[in-house]
Amino acid sequence: MDTARHDRWPLTYRRDCPSRTVIEVLANKWTLYVLAALRRGDGPMRFNELRRALDGITQKMLTQTLRALERDGLVSRTVYPTVPPRVEYGLTPLGAEAGRLTSAIADWAVAHVPDVLTARESFDARPEPAPLDLDAHVKAYGR
Repeated sequence: MDTARHDRWPLTYRRDCPSRTVIEVLANKWTLYVLAALRRGDGPMRFNELRRALDGITQKMLTQTLRALERDGLVSRTVYPTVPPRVEYGLTPLGAEAGRLTSAIADWAVAHVPDVLTARESFDARPEPAPLDLDAHVKAYGR
């Protein structure tokens, strides 16, 4: 095991760790979907193509997500000098690598959705736990 790498892991949990900002972008549901759409497409896509592919995303959210991904170097934005201007979005090499990771999450979700739905149903069917009697707890265990 790479101990130098292992020793860095606790640092990723600190609020001042720069990797947190990257993880926050990648953990966004729309980021996952945008990367997947661009990865599975036949190349760069226009804004409205992406919007049609991503059922439920608003224009504002797609704009914000694309800007964040462009800022982080995961998505490239190419403007063609036509009237009206044509803009295409594509994955950078860094974005393609991130897309492979996020696709693995999506593949896992598709494969295990029945298990998750069954677990949710079981959880929701459980009776509500009785409220904790704090007085009895303090008497039995102290503070």
